[in-house]
Order: sequence, then C-alpha cells, then structure tokens
Amino acid sequence: MINKEKDLENLHSELTQKLLEKIRDPEVSASELNVARQFLKDNGVESIPIDTSPLKSLVDELPFSDPEEIKTRPTTLA
Repeated sequence: MINKEKDLENLHSELTQKLLEKIRDPEVSASELNVARQFLKDNGVESIPIDTSPLKSLVDELPFSDPEEIKTRPTTLA
C-alpha cells in the first residue's frame, strides 16, 4: 500500500530543494522567483518558519529587501 502522506512530504521537500537551487542561481529569472514566492504563500509562510526547515532556507535566500529598510530609503524622482 502506498503511503500517500510520506509521498506528499517527499514531493514537498524535493520541490523546496529545487526552488532553493533556482533562487541561488545568479541568473534566476523573475518568473522563477515568482514561483518561489507563490510556493511560500501557498504554504502559509507569513511568519518566521522553524530554523531547521527547508522553507526557512528558502525565505533566507530570497533576494528581497527588508520592508523596514525600504521605508527609510530616500526616494528619487527620475
């Protein structure tokens, strides 16, 4: 008998690892970053994930600025 729960856990883990590989690539595309962003949103990552989880690694690798840093930056008009 197939253990569906274990299979889904493995699938989730593999997808997380693949997304990490993609966003670590210096030539990551905007669409690949969007997939990672949506993956986090779909998994309810709205707070700090557990330190040892692959999701925490994914959050740490995303090249987005801290929202507090953005608020304090001076704006320039082009």
